[in-house]
Amino acid sequence: MENTNSQSKRPLLGRKISWQKRFFYYLVRTPVNLFFMIFYGVRFYGRNNMPNDGGVVVVSNHQSYFDPPLIAAGLRRQLNFLARKSLFRLKFLAWLIDMLDAIPLETEGIGFEGIKESLKRLRNGEMVLVFPEGARTWEGEIAPFLPGSLILAQRSKATILPTALTGCYEAWSRTKKFPRLWGKIRVIYGKPIPYSEFKDLKEEELRQLLETRIAELFQILKTKRNI
Repeated sequence: MENTNSQSKRPLLGRKISWQKRFFYYLVRTPVNLFFMIFYGVRFYGRNNMPNDGGVVVVSNHQSYFDPPLIAAGLRRQLNFLARKSLFRLKFLAWLIDMLDAIPLETEGIGFEGIKESLKRLRNGEMVLVFPEGARTWEGEIAPFLPGSLILAQRSKATILPTALTGCYEAWSRTKKFPRLWGKIRVIYGKPIPYSEFKDLKEEELRQLLETRIAELFQILKTKRNI
């Protein structure tokens, strides 16, 4: 059977992650899982859809500050986050972001260095999280994806893992300074899209495809909110 994941045919760049950072990542994931289970009864769907290896761009809708740790909590593999450089000004956040091995971003957009580092990690067979809406939702619904938001998937030739979540907006909308410690949060990982299935698509066509896939996952979750 032909392997559709192009990453398996490419030599890894050998980016080394210290054992301390790997250990810290998986150590933190346990209390994060407990937090979301206790206060929000979180449930994950489609976890078996995650590719076991190779570069993966996890593409999700964006509802709150909860989204990155929540999406990572449901995945077996380590997930790379994108963090604005402004967050590094606070010593504790700078330390935490560094320990989580996050990718620094410019204030506006990903920027050249952010793209370069993200591509390096994807080509090394790692996973990177992307929010193509560009910012947290204002009303809880999915906003149109920004042009160029899927450039990492196209340039890296990585597999795309469509992802959707609900309940995070109600728990911590962008108009609130602090979260509500109750609610129901649901996360779903859709079927992966290997590069072979979108290599011939134009950037706009790929955006439309992902908007449709994630919107479908979003609607599925709405029916599971009371389960």
